[in-house]
Amino acid sequence: MAVMWIQIILLLAACLLPLSAEAMVRHYKFNVVMKNSTRLCSTKPIVTINGKFPGPTIYAREDDTVLVKVVNHVKYNVSIHWHGVRQLRTGWADGPAYITQCPIQPGQVYVYNFTLTGQRGTLLWHAHILWLRATVHGALVIMPKLGVPYPFPRPHMEQVIVLGEWWKSDTEAVINEALKSGLAPNVSDAHTINGHPGPVKNCAEGGFKFQVEPGKNHLLRIINAALNEDLFFKIAGHQLTVVEIDATYTKPFNTDTIVIAPGQTTNVLLKANHASGKYLVASSTFMDAPIAFDNMTATAMLHYTNTLGSTITTLTSLPPQNATPTADNFTDSLRSLNSKEYPARVPKKVDHSLFFTISLGVNPCASCVSGSRVVAAINNVTFVMPKISSLLQAHFFKKSGIFTDDFPGKPPVMYDFTGKQQPANMRTNRGTRVYRLAYNSTVQLVLQDTGMIAPENHPIHLHGFNFFVVGRGKGNYNPKKDTRKFNLVDPVERNTVGVPSGGWTAIRFRADNPGVWFMHCHLEVHTTWGLKMAFVVDNGKGPNESLLPPPSDLPKC
Repeated sequence: MAVMWIQIILLLAACLLPLSAEAMVRHYKFNVVMKNSTRLCSTKPIVTINGKFPGPTIYAREDDTVLVKVVNHVKYNVSIHWHGVRQLRTGWADGPAYITQCPIQPGQVYVYNFTLTGQRGTLLWHAHILWLRATVHGALVIMPKLGVPYPFPRPHMEQVIVLGEWWKSDTEAVINEALKSGLAPNVSDAHTINGHPGPVKNCAEGGFKFQVEPGKNHLLRIINAALNEDLFFKIAGHQLTVVEIDATYTKPFNTDTIVIAPGQTTNVLLKANHASGKYLVASSTFMDAPIAFDNMTATAMLHYTNTLGSTITTLTSLPPQNATPTADNFTDSLRSLNSKEYPARVPKKVDHSLFFTISLGVNPCASCVSGSRVVAAINNVTFVMPKISSLLQAHFFKKSGIFTDDFPGKPPVMYDFTGKQQPANMRTNRGTRVYRLAYNSTVQLVLQDTGMIAPENHPIHLHGFNFFVVGRGKGNYNPKKDTRKFNLVDPVERNTVGVPSGGWTAIRFRADNPGVWFMHCHLEVHTTWGLKMAFVVDNGKGPNESLLPPPSDLPKC
């Protein structure tokens, strides 16, 4: 097997991938370093990979093996998550700190080793500890096998577009101050497109620019790497054709606006159907809950090649921040491609029928300035992270006292979850509790938002699996009526799904990956507050149905 060493210093072009039909082993080196960065006309040190913000793009092909050597040169503990990579039997490389590994301590090194089995498309990688993913994130582009075409018109060019948030303050200081006060943290000061907010008031900060050729198709690989906000994305004067979500192909459809939650990816074809010109690109907040949010719109510039002059075509309108119908129309249009080459293998039989409520609450806090602390919970359980061992190590080595496998499959109390009258006692229970699944069992999971404190759209990410979104709706889930409307033919397949404000989402997946798999809200503030849990999937009986042993360089707590 050929071996190619690539030191990521600059972004690699996909065309540089070797012309070999064999799967490759691709080596990368991630140096975690501090870098002074200027945004919004202010300079501050940020944690980066190889001094880049966003970080370098990883390019590979389906079935390649990727080895990433991470060297920690900063004062923080670090771990890297390869968001959406299934990590078949290689949970040790998944990355969430204290779930599948202890973090990489200052001065230490860890090599992530995983294979991109049966996956192709756009994913992302990001830090999975503290709030470091604010600046430690980047794209993971998985090209199809050589000779295998896209199931859509071949693009002339491709462009990675990473959407994010920017704080003028140090993000660790922001969340630590919030935890001390017991209140919500400050929202970000700006949004970014490939690291740049675009022109802002009283600041000459420039914006990101990219070129297109008239008459050609261009593939845009769009990633939401923001910490806490769903985003709209638009390009003036152009329609977008959605062809892929979370590295799974979809039935193509046209739209002028996409909505994308933190952790999600969306590939769109853009036809450069103008002769010339410059066109504004915008990313703005989608927030239909009565809470604080960053209302700064990030902008970039689409520039037709060989264009002279400075006239810019701007957007006639942006969706209002609470444009729920626009968001719902986009989400409801998503369907799996479900072709012969890319079938939608939706589980028809269900072994575990689970019902998880997602809620916020208020618990007493003697050390907090306010005397209480905002918390979050699933089925009223605020998850407590272990510190002396990762969950995966405790599971593999059968260590007792780290977790219990009694996570409730339904809420302890049934009530009108989305009604105006919420329970008076909003306290939650704390615990490191997991839900155990037999290998190859099937799961239907209904995720129900609640009105506790405030209803809100929650992007829920499941590690280790893709799942099918078989249903969603407003109000309280009704098992008798709503299951009749489930799409079991071509539901969209993804790894991160939005639970609508005051509504519910139903997903199905097969537990065919042994290990410990985190599931959490991808709004970082809610994860910090405890809106997370984990599934333990036991080994199967076959030769390739067991978790592999840990690598020798696995970090220690």
